[in-house]
Amino acid sequence: METPVDPFLDAASLVGSSIHDGLARFFGFNQFKGEQEEIVSSLMEGRNVFVIMPTGGGKSLCYQLPALLQEGTAIVVSPLIALMKNQVDAIRSHSDDPDIAHFLNSSLSKNEMLHVKEAVATGRTKLLYVAPESLNKKENADFLRSVRLSFFAIDEAHCISEWGHDFRPEYRRLKTIIEGIGQFPVIALTATATPKVQYDIQKNLGILDAEVFKASFNRANLFYEVRPKEDALRQVVQHALENKGRSGIVYCLSRKKVEEIADTLKVNGVKAAAYHAGMDAAQRSRIQDEFLMQDVDVIVATIAFGMGIDKPDVRFVIHYDMPKSLEAYYQETGRAGRDGGEGHCIAFYGLQDMEKMEKFLSGKPIAEREIGMQLLQEVAGYAETPTSRRQYILHYFGEEFDAAAGPGWDMDDNARNPPESYEGQEIVHHLLKLVDATGGRHRSGFLCDVLMGRETQETSTYAGENVAAFTGTGESLAEDDQWPGIIRQITLAGLLSKKTEEFGVLSLTEEGRSFMASPTPFTLYKPKPMRVAQTRDTASGSALDQPLFDMLQALRKKEADRLELPPFVIFSDVSLEEMATHYPCNEDELLMINGVGSSKVRKFGSPFLALIKDYVEQEGIDRPGDTVVRSVAGRNASKVSIIQKLDRRMSLEDIAGAQNCTVDELLGMIEGIVASGTKVGLDYILEEYLDEDSVEELWDCFMESEMGTLDEVVEEMGDAYSEEEIRLVRIKFMSEVAN
Repeated sequence: METPVDPFLDAASLVGSSIHDGLARFFGFNQFKGEQEEIVSSLMEGRNVFVIMPTGGGKSLCYQLPALLQEGTAIVVSPLIALMKNQVDAIRSHSDDPDIAHFLNSSLSKNEMLHVKEAVATGRTKLLYVAPESLNKKENADFLRSVRLSFFAIDEAHCISEWGHDFRPEYRRLKTIIEGIGQFPVIALTATATPKVQYDIQKNLGILDAEVFKASFNRANLFYEVRPKEDALRQVVQHALENKGRSGIVYCLSRKKVEEIADTLKVNGVKAAAYHAGMDAAQRSRIQDEFLMQDVDVIVATIAFGMGIDKPDVRFVIHYDMPKSLEAYYQETGRAGRDGGEGHCIAFYGLQDMEKMEKFLSGKPIAEREIGMQLLQEVAGYAETPTSRRQYILHYFGEEFDAAAGPGWDMDDNARNPPESYEGQEIVHHLLKLVDATGGRHRSGFLCDVLMGRETQETSTYAGENVAAFTGTGESLAEDDQWPGIIRQITLAGLLSKKTEEFGVLSLTEEGRSFMASPTPFTLYKPKPMRVAQTRDTASGSALDQPLFDMLQALRKKEADRLELPPFVIFSDVSLEEMATHYPCNEDELLMINGVGSSKVRKFGSPFLALIKDYVEQEGIDRPGDTVVRSVAGRNASKVSIIQKLDRRMSLEDIAGAQNCTVDELLGMIEGIVASGTKVGLDYILEEYLDEDSVEELWDCFMESEMGTLDEVVEEMGDAYSEEEIRLVRIKFMSEVAN
C-alpha cells in the first residue's frame, strides 16, 4: 500500500528522519521490498555494503534513501550520462526542490557546473551523480574534498571486473580516487555478478569486509526461449507485429544491423527506432524519452540501451545476436517484465555468430582472450542446453534451482517442449572416471578430445597411462557433437565443479565422488539441432500458387481495361507473385506486399482482396503463419533525405553530390522510392529538360505500353529523347498514376 508523497518535501526536511518515515514521506511506500531495509540500515550505520540485486529489484532506493536521511551529499558513480539523467529526474519527481539531485559530467555548461557545485556546497544537493572520468579530474576531486559528503555509491559495479560483461578500465581506479578524497562508507551495487566477479569487485574497491546482500536471480515471470538463427529478421518482425502496441527491445552487436532492423520494422508498420553510440547525446536522449512516453514501441539497440531506463512494462526482449556473456544476457533480459507482468525473452543462436566472436577475440591479449572465450562458452552452453534454461542461468550465478517445481519452472522452451531423453549412467560414470584419472586439471575441450581420440598438443602432453586408457573410448558411448552438452549437464547436476578462476577447469565434487563409488540411474538429454544461419530464398517461387497467380493477372487486366490504365500501373508481376504466395486477405496484410503502398491499396486493392479471400475459402487453404515482411528498399534515412531535397527543388546534380552517388544511381533510388508507393515532385526538374508537349508525348507512350519498361519506350522513341529524359517522365508517370 502506498502513502501519498508530500508535495512540499525538500532535502533538509528529511534529514534525521527514521528510515520508515523517510520511505513513506518521500517514496510513498509503507514497507520495504526484500532486503532493502537491512541494506539501508547497514549503510546508515557507516558499514561498507555490497548489493547484488536483479534489475527491477529496487537497488537505487538502497542508496537514495540513506542519502536523503543523512547530512552531506552522497556521491553516486554511474557509467552513462543517460543513466544519470534518468536517475536525477526520478529523484526530482518526488520533490519540489530541483537541487535535491544533480549530475556532474561533460554535458554541463560552465554556468551549469557552477550552479551544481554551489548547490552541493550549501547542502541542498543530497545525491550527486558523477562519471568515473569526472571524478578523476583534479578540480572535481579538490572540490569534493572541500564539501561534506555522506558516502560513495558505485552503481553498475560489474564495470570494475575484467570478468564482468561491461568492463571499464576507469572503474578500477575508483578506490584510489575515493581514498584521495577521504574516508567514507562505500556501497557497491550490480544486477549481475558471479562469485568470481563479486570477489573481484570487493577486492578492487577495498571492501572485502562489506556486508553482502544477494537477492535471488530468479525472475519467475520471464519466459526464456532460444531459436536457431534462420530467417531471424522475419521472426523479429512477426513477433513485433503480433505484439503491436506493446513495448519491446531488440539487441544487436553492430550499429549497421541495428539500423537495418529498425528500418525494416518501420517499413512493416511497427513504431520502432534505432539506438546506438554513433548517435549524438541529444538524439539518444530523445529516443529514450519517446520510448518511455510510448511514442515508440520497439527500440533496436546496441548493448548500451536500457541502463537506467525505468520502464516497467517492456513485454519482450529479443537478442538478434547472442551477447558476449551470460551476465550481459541476464542484465538485458532483465529489462523485461519489471512490473511483474509477462516478459518474453527470445535469443537467436547461430554457430556462425559464435565463430565471428571467437575470431574477434583471437586478436586480443592472451589473458583477455581466455576470459572472453570462457564467457562465450557459457553463452553457447546456455543456448545449447537441453535442460532448464532458468536452472542454467541460476547455476551460473551460484544459485540452486529446482527445475521440477521452483518458481517459474515451466517458463522456458525446454521445460515446455523437452528434448529426447535417455539413460546415461554408464556415460556419466565413464566421464567422471576420466576427470578423476587426470587429476581434475583440465577443461571440457581436453576431455572431449581424449574421449573422441583426437590428438592435440594438450592430449599429447598428457599422454600418460591415465589418458591412454580413455583415448577414443567415448566414440561408442555418444556422438562427437554430444560430449560438450553431456559435460554441461553433468556439471549442472553438481557432479563436476567448474573453476572459473582457472578458465573453466573441471574437477570432481563430493557428489561426483559419491556417484563414482555407487553409480545410480542418470537421465541425459539429446541436444536440439542448432543449424548454421542461412538466408531463406524468398525469390525461388516454390510456394507460388499458380492458379491464383493466373486469376490475379486476369483480374489486373480486367481492372486495367476498366480504369483505362496499363496493367503494370496497378500491380507489378512481383507484387502478384507475393499475393499468390502469402494470400493477403485484408488491407494490413496487403500493405506488407512489396511494391504495394497505401495509395495502391485504396485505389486498386478491394477487388484483389475479394478474389484472394474467396479463393482461400473455396479451396480450403490453410494460410501460412509467417508474416509477410516488407523489405527495405535502400536506407530509410537516404529516402527521407532525397524526398526533402526534391521538396527544396535542388538540382539532380546537387542531390547526387549530397548523397555521394552519380545522377544515374540517384535516379535508381528515386525509382525505388516511387515503386514503394511514395509520390515525388519532379516537375521543376522536367521543366529544365523537356517542354510540355514532349512530356505529354512520353506520358501517352507509357499509357499505351504493355509492360511499361524503360527499354520498351526507349526503343519506340529511337533517338528523339535521351534515356535520362525518358526515365524522368516514367518516374513522374508512376508517381502520379500508380500511387
